[in-house]
Amino acid sequence: MIQVTVISICFNNLADLQRTCASVDAQLDLPDEHLIINGSSTPDIANWLADTPQPAYRRWINERDQGIGDAFNKGIEHARFPLLHLLHAGDCYAGKDVILIVKKYYRDNPTICWSSGNIKVTRAGQEIVIGKPFDAEKLYRGMRSVAHPTWFVKKEVYNRVGNFNNAHKIAMDYDLMCRIHAEPYGYINHTISVFDDTGISTKNYVQSLKDNIRIYESYFGFSFLCRLWQLRLYILHLLLQTPVGKWLFKIKKALGLANA
Repeated sequence: MIQVTVISICFNNLADLQRTCASVDAQLDLPDEHLIINGSSTPDIANWLADTPQPAYRRWINERDQGIGDAFNKGIEHARFPLLHLLHAGDCYAGKDVILIVKKYYRDNPTICWSSGNIKVTRAGQEIVIGKPFDAEKLYRGMRSVAHPTWFVKKEVYNRVGNFNNAHKIAMDYDLMCRIHAEPYGYINHTISVFDDTGISTKNYVQSLKDNIRIYESYFGFSFLCRLWQLRLYILHLLLQTPVGKWLFKIKKALGLANA
C-alpha cells in the first residue's frame, strides 16, 4: 500500500491555501494525510481551519517558523506516511487524478525513491506545460524543468540526505536536488501541478541564479559550465521581459518547443 502525506506551508495567504485545499479535496484518490504548516502572523488561516469543517485527513500546526525551509522541515518531521508531496499554498494539482497516478507509479516501481513530473506555468504571458526527466549529468543547469512542486519523495530519503538547508532562502530545493541526485529516481510523464508564480522564487529569480552557482560549486567545485548556463538563463529572463522576447516565445510555443 502506498500512503501519501501532502504538506502545504502557508504564511498570511488564506485565499491561496483555500485554493490548494480544494484541489487536494477534489482528488479521486485522496491523500492519507494533508498536513498544513501555518507560520502566519495573522489569525486568518488558523481561524478558518478551526471554524470550517475539514476532512478527517487534514491536520495542521499553527506556529511561527524561521522561513520556507524551516516550514518544509517541520512538515517532513511531522508527516505520518512514507511518501511526501510538498504542495505550497497557492500551488494546485493539475487534475483530479494526480495522486491516483502517482500511487500507481510507486506501486509499479517500488525501488523508486523520488520522482518528478510536469508542471503548468506562465512564461512570457503564455501558459505552458514543462517537465523533463532528471539527469544528474546536467545538475549544473539548475532545476532544468525538474520542478519542485512535482516531486514526490519518500521520507526515508530525507533521513539519508538531510532536510532542507535553512541557510538557503530561495534555492533550497536546488540544494536538496544536489544531495538526492544519486537516489533512485523516476519520471512521471503527467502534469502534476499548476504553479503559483507569485512566490519568492519568481520574484527573486535573478538571486536564485546566483544561489544556484554557489550551491553547485559547494558540492562539485568550480564549474565554468554552471556559470555559463546561469548567465544564459539570466539573459533569457531579461529577454522575456521585452515585447520582442514575448513575441519570440509565442512563436516558440506555437512550434511546440516551449519545453525544449
